[in-house]
Amino acid sequence: MLDLVRLSPRRIFPPGGEALYRQVAILTELSPGQEVLEVACGKAFPLEFFVREYGAHGTGVDADAHLIEAAEARSREEDLNSVLSFQKASPVDLPFRDDGFDVVLGDVGLAHRVDPAPAIRELVRVARPGGHVVLVQLVWKAPVPEDRKEVLAEHLGARPLMMVELRRILKDAGVGELHTEDWTDEDTAFRPRLKKPFPDFAELFTLLEKLGILRRAWRRWGWRGVRTVFQREAEVHRLLTRERILGLSLVTGVKKEKGEEVESAGGGEGEEKSEEEMQTSGLPLFGTRDENRRS
Repeated sequence: MLDLVRLSPRRIFPPGGEALYRQVAILTELSPGQEVLEVACGKAFPLEFFVREYGAHGTGVDADAHLIEAAEARSREEDLNSVLSFQKASPVDLPFRDDGFDVVLGDVGLAHRVDPAPAIRELVRVARPGGHVVLVQLVWKAPVPEDRKEVLAEHLGARPLMMVELRRILKDAGVGELHTEDWTDEDTAFRPRLKKPFPDFAELFTLLEKLGILRRAWRRWGWRGVRTVFQREAEVHRLLTRERILGLSLVTGVKKEKGEEVESAGGGEGEEKSEEEMQTSGLPLFGTRDENRRS
């Protein structure tokens, strides 16, 4: 699904919409001149948002060369070359020195083709001590058989983990002060017009947009690849919308100095908090800039 969404020429924010990335800026206290790295940046709409709204300097990384080319082209068109740069690279082998960025963001597609743990450790490596590490990730809300996990991960273009797993990886990598928010709650006060937290391809785009996306998908993957996507759609959508086994979470933390002790992943007296206690509500998935603009 995320692969198809990324092929759209329309300016569509990643899951969570503009409001989620505004929350990222607030939680990390983003300020002018700070260096922000977004990994699995796609066309880098969140990075552009940070540059325009907060005066940050942005660097985007994605493993897909086509998306990097698209991001670079948009940066030139918008005259943002001086504050935005992009590189094609694997999320488990970032081409940057240690301790280089004030804010490091791992977006939803961070671990689509790689193991999440080393990808997250790479994010921590390139963040400066005292800097913020941010994950915007799909998380399993319930146990899922391994065979279905693989089908869902391939379909979504992301590899979800349980929240407790994400927190443990961050803690073990030296990230503390963990803060978690759930952005899939249907009862949030700031809902976009879309009625479901996981809308399908048919709901996101007009007929002409769908035809254009499918044409681009065919050029990249062939008809067999396109057909496989839609054969999985019914089963995947049932699991996501009816059984509510998948959610979207925002996790932020602070990289500790070497030798500085990191508190328990649960944040209190060595005890793990429940997922419900650790999370607050946010917005559902696939919002657009206009749909998520607050009144």
